[in-house]
Amino acid sequence: MTTRGILLFGLVALLFVGTGFVQSWNVSLTILNMGLVSAIMALGVNMQWGYAGLFNVGVMGFVALGGLGAVLVSMPPTGEAWAAGGVRVLTGLVLGAATIVAAILAWSRLGRYRGWAVAAILLAGFFVYRAVYDGGVERVEAVDPAVSGYLGGLGLPILLAWPVGGLLAAGAAWLVGKTALGLRSDYLAIATLGIAEIVIAVLKNEDWLSRGVKNVIGLPRPVPYEIDLQQSADFQERAAGLGVDVVTASSLAVKLSYAGLFTVVLLILLWLAQAALASPWGRMMRAIRDNEVAAEAMGKDVTARHLQVFVLGSAVCGLAGAMMTTLDGQLTPSSYQPLRYTFLIWVMVIVGGSGNNFGAVLGGFLVWWLWVQVEPLGGGLMDLITAGMADGTWLKAHLQEAAAHMRLLTMGVILLLVLRFSPRGLIPER
Repeated sequence: MTTRGILLFGLVALLFVGTGFVQSWNVSLTILNMGLVSAIMALGVNMQWGYAGLFNVGVMGFVALGGLGAVLVSMPPTGEAWAAGGVRVLTGLVLGAATIVAAILAWSRLGRYRGWAVAAILLAGFFVYRAVYDGGVERVEAVDPAVSGYLGGLGLPILLAWPVGGLLAAGAAWLVGKTALGLRSDYLAIATLGIAEIVIAVLKNEDWLSRGVKNVIGLPRPVPYEIDLQQSADFQERAAGLGVDVVTASSLAVKLSYAGLFTVVLLILLWLAQAALASPWGRMMRAIRDNEVAAEAMGKDVTARHLQVFVLGSAVCGLAGAMMTTLDGQLTPSSYQPLRYTFLIWVMVIVGGSGNNFGAVLGGFLVWWLWVQVEPLGGGLMDLITAGMADGTWLKAHLQEAAAHMRLLTMGVILLLVLRFSPRGLIPER
């Protein structure tokens, strides 16, 4: 990393340290933890765009699949729901998949009347699938819907859910990539946008899977609970020795534990990404990005390499989604918004430096800190500007109400400034 990069990372570190001194260390660590997760998301998008020039506008969907992975792996199974209709739901899903496979085989192997055969298979399979699946769903969702009403998960340690979340996102990316890659770039953008909305719609409406909009709460933690630390005599003694009350100390200890775990994951991914970028594979990907026609003329399978890097980048986003759900302790499908989980991640990559892994990580920390802090700072700025205005005037009321929109204004201004004065990002690709 260059001297410029080291200085920029130092300045961002000062922002977090200053937040700890001016506001509180709880606030600073909260921002830091989400900054670490955001940096991993930005790293995944940078693999797709910075390495291969793939325009993925469905980041939100892959992040949500990672969150679903955390639920399916770590939450305990709901025994009553499984007994009521769990097997029937799975049987219905298998029948639906078998119908699709049968239709594909019929289309590829039959001759003159394959269109009619495929239509008949799909029509009959649809009614059989719905007859089995719908009955199972109704029975599962009727089991104590206020508390459960879903099948639950496998009850495994939450850390195992992180790679599973990445695998779910990678599987969805493979399906999208097999369909859209190899066509024009705008088709990939449309496909990823569509799959993201489909994923969120499924999470919101299929209560048997993840409780829908009723949310899954109480996910297991990879770190201790604050109440357990507060009741520990050893921890109480340590907190007293540091001169910190036990409640504040327990909160800081939990946040530091999360920060440690997330930092380890980020460093491993950053090391792997740097090693891949410096390898012959990385040079090949950049050659494909810069001139697909020339790379294909040299014998490179452009579509296969695009699919490879698209799956890898999506898997990293899914991993980050599982980590974020673990940090929140709940899965809330309605909270997945394109502004936060697609647009903002792209801003991080562009501001930090597309094609540079360290730049993407820097952008993740910087943009997330600004996203969180701009609104309260904007409110203070508006109070200062309107301090001399009489209460009740339309201008003062308008300016104070406009403070809530400072986030979007600031993101736009920062993006414009970076594109104007450093179009390759704060840490450009070498």
